[in-house]
Order: sequence, then structure tokens, then C-alpha cells
Amino acid sequence: MPSRLLLLGVFALAANFAHAQTLYKLIDRNGKVTYSQEAPKDFDGKVIRIDIDPNRNSATLGAPAPSQPAASPEEAADKAKRVAQARGRLEAARKALAQAREHPGEDDVRFLGKKGGGARSVPTEAYQERLAGLERAVKEAEDELGKAQGK
Repeated sequence: MPSRLLLLGVFALAANFAHAQTLYKLIDRNGKVTYSQEAPKDFDGKVIRIDIDPNRNSATLGAPAPSQPAASPEEAADKAKRVAQARGRLEAARKALAQAREHPGEDDVRFLGKKGGGARSVPTEAYQERLAGLERAVKEAEDELGKAQGK
């Protein structure tokens, strides 16, 4: 992929020079590719001649996209306020989710096995539903922030 981009760049550069109608692609023993406008002498590798027609190598650009009108100061202030509020809600949602994950309550987990001798904690169904709800709240807050930012 990078070599294709390099090749396209070389073609574009060569198209700018009307006098440069022949280009040489040099590939050494290690596979390194180099381009030259002159034929190499005593080159220990593969040489590929590339003939370029400057009249054929042109691009047509489409019409530029219409520009958005500048927002008024009031609109900009309103957007900044919506973004700040959305960020605050996202931060609060993330904090609530982290708090619930890090500090489950006594009713949020059950213990299987003997306590003190290999018991393991298992989250209750209600706790899992609460976490899922908090995760949805984070996702909704992220979406709201994206909309407020205009994304």
C-alpha cells in the first residue's frame, strides 16, 4: 500500500514536469524501491522503465462543498452550553458505573461455597441488570455529547 501511494506521488510529480517523460523504477537486491529520472549506470538490481504522457496524467476536481454559514455568538454560546452539560452527564454516568463496579453492595453478590475457605462471589441478577442500566446510561450520554458537538 505505501509503495502504491509513493508510485502515485511520483506519477503526479512527473506529470508536473513536461520535460520528464521517462521515469525509472529501481529495485535493489534487498527489495528497496527508488525512482529516478535518469537511467542508472552499473546498477545491481532490477530497472523498470516507466513512460509518462504528461497530457494523460491529469485530474479533474469536483465542485467544492458549500461552506456552512458562521454561527452567531448566541448559537455558539448555546452549543458550548449544551456540550458542557452533555460532558457533565457523561462524567456522572461514568462515575456511577465505576462506583457500582468497584463497590458492589452486600445484596449485589452471593457467595458460593464456604466463606473463608474458597467461597467465590457471584453477582446477583439484580446487580447485573443495574450494571447494564448504568452502561446504557453511559452510552446514551456519549451519544448525546456527540450530537451536542455536531458529530
